[in-house]
Amino acid sequence: MATRRTLKAAEAIREVVAMALLTDIKDPRVANVTVTRVEVSGDMRTAKVYVTVRGGDAKEALALRGLTSACGFLQQKCAARIDTRYTPRLQFLVDEGMKNLVAVSQILADEKNAREGEDGESGDSATTDDSLMNTTND
Repeated sequence: MATRRTLKAAEAIREVVAMALLTDIKDPRVANVTVTRVEVSGDMRTAKVYVTVRGGDAKEALALRGLTSACGFLQQKCAARIDTRYTPRLQFLVDEGMKNLVAVSQILADEKNAREGEDGESGDSATTDDSLMNTTND
């Protein structure tokens, strides 16, 4: 379970890294990167920074290499913001949760389109069912 201290540090790291990506880092590999969340270990020595990258797998790999090369600069920014004995060592990971969300949304949209296609072929049965529903609700 995360303590209040680690949660506050995680939020501060997320803010610092996100702002640095927007304003300070000029590396073209790090374009279209969004920081989604940060998990800080209990001893405050490591922080996992989860990011999403718009584009394909190749762009994700490039962005992770760019973030890894800018890691020292980003840790320096975090050290200036967070007053702790140790500056957390940043580790960048792709947030798979967002990928899964997009995949599930696509599957649901495809299923909805398939059902609408089936309803359109049956014709009057869908309109009859709708009219029955409207009369029972009145």
